Amino acid sequence: MPPPSAGGSVVSIGVFDGVHLGHEEILRANVARAKELGARSTVVTFSSHPKEILLGRGPRTLTSLEHRLGLFERAGIQHTLTLQFNEALRSMSAKAFANEILKQELDARSLVLGFDSKFGQDREGTPDYLRSLGFDVQVAPKVILGGRAVSSTAIREAVELGDLVGAETMLGRPVTLYGRVVHGAEVGRTLGFPTANLDLHHELHPPPGVYACRVHVAEDSKPTQRSSSHAAACNIGFRPTVEGERPENPLVEVHLLDFDDDLYGRYLEVEFSAHLRSEQRFSGLSALKEQIQADIEAVRRLFGRETPEDPSGIGSGL
Repeated sequence: MPPPSAGGSVVSIGVFDGVHLGHEEILRANVARAKELGARSTVVTFSSHPKEILLGRGPRTLTSLEHRLGLFERAGIQHTLTLQFNEALRSMSAKAFANEILKQELDARSLVLGFDSKFGQDREGTPDYLRSLGFDVQVAPKVILGGRAVSSTAIREAVELGDLVGAETMLGRPVTLYGRVVHGAEVGRTLGFPTANLDLHHELHPPPGVYACRVHVAEDSKPTQRSSSHAAACNIGFRPTVEGERPENPLVEVHLLDFDDDLYGRYLEVEFSAHLRSEQRFSGLSALKEQIQADIEAVRRLFGRETPEDPSGIGSGL
């Protein structure tokens, strides 16, 4: 990791899966405190969910590590320290964590934590405990919506049920998927509608179906930054009309409207705008092709893109 900032760091700690409204409250306070102190806004997060060690299995995440890093940057976080949550870290005392990581590695001048933040062996690292060690600690308030605290668990439930509006309300932004474009069977290309097939790195996704989306293409050299955005149709499912072995997990494919470029190896962020229809089996490829064309026209109407005139790839309705 790079050396500590000359002005020290303001540090927040957590998985931050989803980077939802509650997390954003923490990150905003972190950035503001860092500006006050002339310090570097910093997040300590984990490469995998701690529950994989604590419980033997972790949840499917709303945001992979790569996705979270991009969202941290957009929130104004200047530096992220990513730790592997293993048995050694699990058994580290809160005092050792505070001394070795917060003080020595990050030169933490202040901490901004969530209302339920606890870390270290036996979860001893509470805000009060850290204050007893001499740290300046600010606790971000709980964010309540509809009488319930905003949480990654509640958002996962909404996404799995296909409740895009509910999930978006708690996220404070549309539901998004982030993944790398990999080679697929190229069925879409043979039908005249080339698609980008995404490896989601185990991110949770909405139920099978067809969705209207915005797709943000990442910079080649900087996967966390967007280079362009495009209206798109996204299909999540098992391709029931296409001959061949049924995939073990749903495939995620996106067709970018009015776009003709090589995306293999690029990172895409898929932003869900609306559910168009459920997955269904058609009588053959001809009927499937007709439906795909209808889906694309539905996306055009939704985004106000009746003609491909916008050179930026972003329609007037986006």
